[in-house]
Amino acid sequence: MNTSILLLIRPHQIRSNEETASNNYYQQVDIKNHDYQTLATKEFDNLVRVLKEADIEVLVYQITDQLDTPDAHFPNNWISFHENETVALYPMFAPNRRLERRKSVLGFVKQNGFSINKIVDYSPYEKDLLFLEGTGSLVLDRQNKIAYCALSERSNNKLLEIFCDDFNYKAIAFTANQTVNQQRKAIYHTNVMMCIADTFAVICLDCIDDDNERKQISNQLSVSNKTIIELTENQLTHFAGNMLHVTAKNGKKYLVMSSNAHSCLTQEQIQQIEAHCAILHSPIPTIEKLGGGSVRCMMAEINT
Repeated sequence: MNTSILLLIRPHQIRSNEETASNNYYQQVDIKNHDYQTLATKEFDNLVRVLKEADIEVLVYQITDQLDTPDAHFPNNWISFHENETVALYPMFAPNRRLERRKSVLGFVKQNGFSINKIVDYSPYEKDLLFLEGTGSLVLDRQNKIAYCALSERSNNKLLEIFCDDFNYKAIAFTANQTVNQQRKAIYHTNVMMCIADTFAVICLDCIDDDNERKQISNQLSVSNKTIIELTENQLTHFAGNMLHVTAKNGKKYLVMSSNAHSCLTQEQIQQIEAHCAILHSPIPTIEKLGGGSVRCMMAEINT
């Protein structure tokens, strides 16, 4: 993998988004009167500092409008960057999250020296109530051109197939569940239960209830020469699946996660990861609590 450039967007009017709570079971209801904006901004800025100190290139976009976008710090759900200077824009489940697709963000990326020659815009599918929330829905093995997708209200199989046709990926769709009030319910985003790196994959196979689907995923990862590092369902509640593999300007590779995720890993899991790359982590408890997402959701990668 070449150098990773990460696009991050500073939190804007952050709160627990009432429009996403219906199927994001990791999200916690906002019940205390805290200054969440200040807390989240401090967490965000500290994460940026940690990344930059590791020689990882980061572009930070500051929102200046007053649009109601409480999840704006999760840009990977509405935009992804691909080879040949192509950008994909995605249809979002929550109406207020659709406001996050700011043209000014694309302008900001171009101002920082990155060309955008083609935009593939899937957002019109929102009118048909079909959704595919970027690299939240799609966990991409960019090396092998494979798109893993846990189907849910936010991750539509038809749009998965269309994306894969457009970008020449192989689609692997499956169902991943979590236990909510003693019922098995679909996990809202694939990237909370699995992460693909160049030589390994971190995944909760226990979320995949169907034996055949579980075997299919395991076999595909093995065929792709990925060492499988397994998570438990309980570890997902600490966002241990929400990680991103990045390469610094100096060539060093890291797996980036929250401190919450890191704290729940066993020593064996940490050793398994560190056999492949170093670990970077930073605490973002306010962002995780209110948004039901973690560090991976905060980073849209621009690979050069």
